Amino acid sequence: MKCHFEVWFRSALLIVALSLGFVMPALAGPPLICHRINIGQASSLPWPSDGSMVGRADYDVNHLVADTLSILEPGTEVLVRMETLRRATIYAQRNPVVAKELLMKLHARTSSEDRNALAAFDFGYLLECYKQAAQLAQAEGLAAWRHNPSSNPANLDGYDFVENAIRMRGQDAEMEFGAALITEWETHQDFQRHLERAAAGARGNALLADNLSAQFGKQAVVQAAHNQ
Repeated sequence: MKCHFEVWFRSALLIVALSLGFVMPALAGPPLICHRINIGQASSLPWPSDGSMVGRADYDVNHLVADTLSILEPGTEVLVRMETLRRATIYAQRNPVVAKELLMKLHARTSSEDRNALAAFDFGYLLECYKQAAQLAQAEGLAAWRHNPSSNPANLDGYDFVENAIRMRGQDAEMEFGAALITEWETHQDFQRHLERAAAGARGNALLADNLSAQFGKQAVVQAAHNQ
C-alpha cells in the first residue's frame, strides 16, 4: 500500500513552497503516517525492514498499548517517540478498540501529569497521527483502516497539546520538528515558525538534521535556519 497526496494538497503546497523560495522534495501522503522518522539504532515497535506501510503481519496488536507505553519512558528521545507513535497508529488501524484504548491511556497521562511536557506531546502527536490516518483512509478507500475518529475525547486538537508541550519544555528542536510535520499537512500559518526553530536547533543534532532534510529538502532547511 502506497501513500498519495490529494491533488489539491499538492497544488497548495507547491504554491506555498514557491512563494517562500523553497525547493521541496517529492512528498507522498500525510507526513505523520507516510514518512518514516529516522531514529538511528534506537528501538521502537517491531517493523519490517522493507519500508512497509502496514507493519509486521505477525505483530499481535493486543500488545500494542503495553508495548507503546513501555517505549514512551521519560528518557526516550522525541524522534523515537514520533516514530513509535507513527507505527502505533498504523498498527491500531487493525483494531478500533485498541486504537481507542491507546488514545485514552495517553490522554490520562496528560491529566495525571499536568506539567509533563512529554505526556502532552505524546497525546497531541497521536491525535494528529490518528487524524491523518483517517484522512488517508478516506482518500484511499482503505476499508481495513477502520479507526473511528469519534474515539478522540471531546474532539480535542492535537496541535494545541504539542504547542503546550513546547511551551513547557522550553527550547526543543525535535518537538518543533513534530509541530512542523503537523502544520505542514494543513498548510498552517505556524508551519514556517516551527520549521525555522527546528532547523536552528538541528545544528548540533545530526539525526534531526537528516530528518529535516529528508522531509523538507536541504535547501529549505538551510534557508529556515538562516531566517531564525
